[in-house]
Amino acid sequence: MARFGQVGIALAALGGVLALMGLFPGMTGVEPTLGMGVVQVFMILVGYGLIILGGVIYVKFTFYAGVKVNLVQQIGLRLGMTGLLFASLSGMADIFGFGSHLRGPGSDIYLGYLQAFGMIASFMVSGFGVLLYAMAGRDRIQLDAPEPLPFSQRTATTEIKAVTPTPETPKAP
Repeated sequence: MARFGQVGIALAALGGVLALMGLFPGMTGVEPTLGMGVVQVFMILVGYGLIILGGVIYVKFTFYAGVKVNLVQQIGLRLGMTGLLFASLSGMADIFGFGSHLRGPGSDIYLGYLQAFGMIASFMVSGFGVLLYAMAGRDRIQLDAPEPLPFSQRTATTEIKAVTPTPETPKAP
């Protein structure tokens, strides 16, 4: 579990690649069409979801492994997941039937400017949630580490050791 943070980095990198493939389909050799289609929006949403998931996994297992999640961190997680939900709702609004570009006999579904604004704003809320999760916790190192020596008392060979009281041994009579 000590190296599980690397899985978070890999997921975030995969999400970044998927989001870029959704934004710029010409990178993969696919002929880009006019506007932004459903598959592109879906790829962007999946990619950004993997970025957020990878960020949360990295922060949890790198900085807060073995530490209970506090209330502010729970709020950050929920804010991140809510941002992803609203980004999905605004990006796929036409598919779900409450968007302004519904499929008709002469029209096709595409991403409108209000949907794009809703996705970007929701991505920002989601990113803020992960940032809140990362900044609000108590670090495992802070909980276990003793107070460091002042600089005036440090030498090149000084080791910082945990201060543990040792029981006094009774003296022989």
